[in-house]
Amino acid sequence: MEMLEIIRNRRSIRRYQQRQIPTDVLQKILEAGIYAPSAGGRQSTIICALRDRKLSEQLGRMNASQFNHAAAAGRHVSDEQPSIIDDPSIRSAFYGAPTVCVIFAPDGYTNSMPDAYCSAANMLLEASALEIGSCIVCRAEETFSSELGRNLMLEWKIPDGYIARCFVLLGYTEGQYPSLKPRKDGRIKIIE
Repeated sequence: MEMLEIIRNRRSIRRYQQRQIPTDVLQKILEAGIYAPSAGGRQSTIICALRDRKLSEQLGRMNASQFNHAAAAGRHVSDEQPSIIDDPSIRSAFYGAPTVCVIFAPDGYTNSMPDAYCSAANMLLEASALEIGSCIVCRAEETFSSELGRNLMLEWKIPDGYIARCFVLLGYTEGQYPSLKPRKDGRIKIIE
């Protein structure tokens, strides 16, 4: 499949089958993450892949509790793959994904957030190429600022001065694959 076709076909998945993705497939997705562009070639992101369902559920509930439903009022994401915007009864922002990756990057570094999200985007594209469902979830900093989050960072040997930037959910898609949303007009401008 050509890259532009992979990009066009990628969707955010929020309904997952319970079966775990194979380790060799996960390794390819993680490798895509560490080969992402990074400012100044710094390569400072660290990706932790979490396959402990009980811990993922706990972190997903903590993450969802940080979501501001009032700010999202009136918005709609998807009927096929509803988000916590669409269905406030969803209690975990990780939607039952069997693998949850946490991307950490240096705190106080200007390009910390862009570097983390470049890693996440690469991971989503590789996942899509491998027919694995994926979704980026934010509010990682808030989730890991808890006592549990700080303890996990110590346990996982995340260096001092690092901060959680985002999550990448991975798993096999449950239910209907989302249809393509039309692109909004006026988003491309070529100036000559």
